[in-house]
Amino acid sequence: MNDLTCTVLVVDDEQHHADGIVESLERLNVKAIAVYNGDDALEVLRHQSIDIVVTDLKLDTDTSGLEVLDEAKAQNPETEVILVTAFASIETCKDAMRRGAYDYLVKPIDVDELRQIVTKAADKINQAPSRQPIEVQPETRSFRYEGILGTSRAMGHVIEVAKRVAPTNISVLIEGHSGTGKELLAKAIHDNSLRRFNPFVPINCAGLTESLLESELFGHTKGAFTGAAADRKGLFEVANEGTLFLDEIGDMPLNMQAKLLRVLEDGIIVPVGSTRSVVVDVRVISATNQNFQTLIQEKSFREDLYFRIKGVNITLPGLRDRVEDIPLLIDFFVQEAAHEIGSQVTGITDSAMTILCAYEWPGNIRQLRHCIRTMVVMCDHDKLDIRDIPPEISKRRQLSGASVIESLAAPSLAGMSLTELERQAIADTLSETEGNREKAARILGIGERTLYRKIKEYNL
Repeated sequence: MNDLTCTVLVVDDEQHHADGIVESLERLNVKAIAVYNGDDALEVLRHQSIDIVVTDLKLDTDTSGLEVLDEAKAQNPETEVILVTAFASIETCKDAMRRGAYDYLVKPIDVDELRQIVTKAADKINQAPSRQPIEVQPETRSFRYEGILGTSRAMGHVIEVAKRVAPTNISVLIEGHSGTGKELLAKAIHDNSLRRFNPFVPINCAGLTESLLESELFGHTKGAFTGAAADRKGLFEVANEGTLFLDEIGDMPLNMQAKLLRVLEDGIIVPVGSTRSVVVDVRVISATNQNFQTLIQEKSFREDLYFRIKGVNITLPGLRDRVEDIPLLIDFFVQEAAHEIGSQVTGITDSAMTILCAYEWPGNIRQLRHCIRTMVVMCDHDKLDIRDIPPEISKRRQLSGASVIESLAAPSLAGMSLTELERQAIADTLSETEGNREKAARILGIGERTLYRKIKEYNL
């Protein structure tokens, strides 16, 4: 049971018995849910993914334990059902086994025996072909995980963790600065999970009031508030059996945090203005660009909710911490933008690549992607070059404040041919003059026609 978190439904009309079983199973790597009659059990089975059912054979309602067994198998043949009875008979047990029961226990229940049976049932489920993890093979020279590119050690670690967590149902917290690709990683985890054929629903929690966020997440009924002209499903219902991505969860109002925690604990939502409970089965992936320890110390984020959403934590590095990935990302974004807008741009010159790699990219991947897209749109030749780089990036390197010419040309003179020196001098001067060829020719001491010829000769 170490590779997959299982969900166990416990059905017993004696509440203290059901709660006791749940408590005993929580020591295992399972999520246990208790209901106290057969009708509720059928409702849960129809709306939530259940791996194992532990049900009393005799229930006070018209729905018996055998009917719960039948419904569980009808919803998912791989669900394993364990029957509990105080009135065991050979015929009853044979009937239950014929209907697909995994095993049965006689009251009073031996807790250790129950745990052993549940563990074996979970192991059987986990070994089923449909429950095996999806292996994502990295490329020979770089890691590639559903559109996430990187050759750096930092990204290699991110991808390995994502590959391990994707096939499970455990909650994931993604941390990182704005623009690092948190939603892209969340989508990749969903696309490689057992829920991949069901919805991936994102919502940004920043800037939403408590009432609006509650309506968005849980839904509302007609007339619940001014403007509620009709019933509306919340995103938890929309994402049922799929994944809900809560972006910028650190900005969620405190009162809303308490309501979210309750839903994450019991899997039940109540739409605004309704008394109707809705059972949902949703995997939650959260993301933030804030420091949770600071938020908790400032009492602006609940510590218990933090521990609930932080099943597995993944921190995405900024571009400044994965500089070796920038060339790969640039090449990808050039091809992406060229295809999207129908451009003839096929690549980027070495001099332009050097300048872009020297920039710190405070906006991370989002800023880099936008920059490359703008360059492709404005480019009128087959390769992006220095003159296509936006002025705020080409003028100076942020790390030292030195000019591009000072930082790039000085250390590279030794061992360079005169042709290479001439090409570099022209490229750097064009960068310094922001592509003004008349001014560049004057600084270099050559005529404009000569400069034009050199630009064409050196493919600048």
